[in-house]
Amino acid sequence: MSTRSGFVALIGEPNAGKSTLLNRMVGAKVSIVTHKVQTTRARIRGVAMEGDAQIVFVDTPGLFRPRRRLDRAMVAAAWGGAADADIVVLLIEAHRGRTEGVDSILETLHERTAAGQTVALAINKIDRVKAEALLALSADLNAAYPFVRTFMISAEKGHGVDDLRGWLAETLPEGPWLYPEDQIADLPMRMIAAEMTREKLTLRLHQELPYELTVETERWEDRKDGSTRIDQIIYVARDGHKGIVLGHKGETVKAIGQAARAEIAEFLGRNVHLFLQVKVRPNWLDEAERYSEMGLDFRDGN
Repeated sequence: MSTRSGFVALIGEPNAGKSTLLNRMVGAKVSIVTHKVQTTRARIRGVAMEGDAQIVFVDTPGLFRPRRRLDRAMVAAAWGGAADADIVVLLIEAHRGRTEGVDSILETLHERTAAGQTVALAINKIDRVKAEALLALSADLNAAYPFVRTFMISAEKGHGVDDLRGWLAETLPEGPWLYPEDQIADLPMRMIAAEMTREKLTLRLHQELPYELTVETERWEDRKDGSTRIDQIIYVARDGHKGIVLGHKGETVKAIGQAARAEIAEFLGRNVHLFLQVKVRPNWLDEAERYSEMGLDFRDGN
């Protein structure tokens, strides 16, 4: 039996649906999904099995015009993930069409993709527009860049996703699998757990605290009774932010902890004891160590 394996980079503007597509492909919640833009910071990989092929997804941060050091490091990570991949899939939102951001990505694709690299187009959220508009958008985008294939999908509802996954499986190069078959993500469990808590924070506090917080798993202990104790620190940039995260009598952080604990426990398939601490760290956005925790290169932010 000849096996296939390789890396697939999902790129696109923020909120194009990359995380939703990755989770649909892998069949488990690996990359966090929220309605806030820019929630995916690290190059999270999900592993999907399709027949004799193993597809390793690189879920890159959304591509946008970077302003701060963190933004620049995220955009560098996204293009780095695309450059290293066997196949690149550009995800476009059907109802938003060809935006300025999409034009910027197309321009960079011309400059940065290696000669002969396979680049496909996936038009997402197709249930939001009429067929004629979809065909016109597809023709326009294919005139702007020589995509090898175009797929019409709805990552949320699953339409067209099987076709895309099947095509990726048969297009990847022949070679041995890169991960054990039962491993769905190569991101350390500590980091996935931290991302799950950060998702709950983002959903709960999206108005008050956009991005000025991060979560790190400080301690992880698998106990003899089969449960796991996890200690996490929520870093915020200002004293005022600490009060927002804690909430009245600690109610907000308690609710966030309960929601995160339930999701981590479901993911791990065991009981979880989750302990959250909130600490003020004014300059965490400028600390190299925080970037490596998120799988980013601090130098890329320069």
